[in-house]
Amino acid sequence: MCRLLLLFSVLIGLCPSFVKSIAAQERFRIAWAGMTPSNTPIWVAEQKGFFKRNGLQAEVIAISASTIVIQALLTGEVDLIIAPSATLVTSRMAGADTIMVSTNLPLFIDHIVSLGDIRTVEQLKGKTGGVNRLGTTSDMTLRLALRRLGIDPEKDTKIIATGENPQRLAALSRNITQFTLLGEPLVREAEKMGFRDLVDIGTLKIPYHVNAVVTREKTLKERRSLVARVVRAFTEALHYIKTHKEDTKALIGKNLKTNDPEGLERAYQAYNAAFPEIPYPSPEGIRTLLDDMAPKTPKAATVDPKSFVDTSLVQELESSGFIKQLYKR
Repeated sequence: MCRLLLLFSVLIGLCPSFVKSIAAQERFRIAWAGMTPSNTPIWVAEQKGFFKRNGLQAEVIAISASTIVIQALLTGEVDLIIAPSATLVTSRMAGADTIMVSTNLPLFIDHIVSLGDIRTVEQLKGKTGGVNRLGTTSDMTLRLALRRLGIDPEKDTKIIATGENPQRLAALSRNITQFTLLGEPLVREAEKMGFRDLVDIGTLKIPYHVNAVVTREKTLKERRSLVARVVRAFTEALHYIKTHKEDTKALIGKNLKTNDPEGLERAYQAYNAAFPEIPYPSPEGIRTLLDDMAPKTPKAATVDPKSFVDTSLVQELESSGFIKQLYKR
C-alpha cells in the first residue's frame, strides 16, 4: 500500500496535467434501451472515447425498455436518456419537462417479418404480431407502419409483447406470432430460417425519432454546458460511423454478439444511410406521432410539435463550423 501511495505521489508530481484532466471530467449518467443497431451512436460515443474527448465522465446504463428509461430520467436517476418520440411526447403531455436536444435516427427503418406463407400485407389481418413491450418503440413503430399500409392494428390484428429481438424471432418460430418487427442483422437471420421480409418500413419514409437525446428543461438550463458537450459527442460519433465502416461493423457485432459478415454489412448499410450528419431534432418527427394520437387524444391535435424540441445546441454546432470541419467541407 505504501508503495502504491508513493507511486501515485510521483505521478502527481510528474504529471499535474494528468490530475487536472481527471478533475476536469464532468460526471453524468445516461440511459438507453433496445439491443439494436439504432443504438450504435451511444456505443461509439462511449466505447470510442467521444464522451471523454469532450471532458465528460459518462456512466452509460442499459435498461430493458424505453418505458423504464423515462422513469429513470424523471426520478433524477439519470441526466439524459436515449429515447424515441413516443417516450418524449407521452411524458411531456403528462406534464413532464422533457425536451429533445438532438436526434440519432430520425425515421423508421425496421422491417415487418412474417411467416413464409404470408405474401401480402393484406394477409396480416387476423394475425398476431410481436413487439418488445406494449408502449415501447417497437410497438409504436409497428402500429404506425401498419396504419400507413392500410391495416388497423387495433381492429385488424392482435399485437402482443414477446420480448427483445431474439425472443420475438423465437415467438415467430413457435407460431405464437405470425409477424413481428425486426431490424438488421436479425432480418437476414429470419430469412435463413424461412421467414419472409414482408415490408422494409424504411421505404415508407416516416419521419419519427427512433433514437434521440432527451433530457429535462431543468437540466438544460442548469447544466447547459454539459448537455452541449453530450450533443457534440454524439455528433462526432455519427461522423465516426459514417467514416469508419469496418470499425463500426465490428462494434455492432460486438454489442449484438454476432459475427455474420452479410448481416453486419446489411445492418451497417441500412442504419448508416439513416443516421444524420447534422442531428437536428426536427418537429416533423414529433408531428407524426401527434397526428397518430389525435383521434383518441384531442390534446395531441392542439399542441405545437416545436415545443417538444430544442434545436439551439445543434444550431450552435452548425453555426460554429464544427460540423462542416468534421466532414472537411
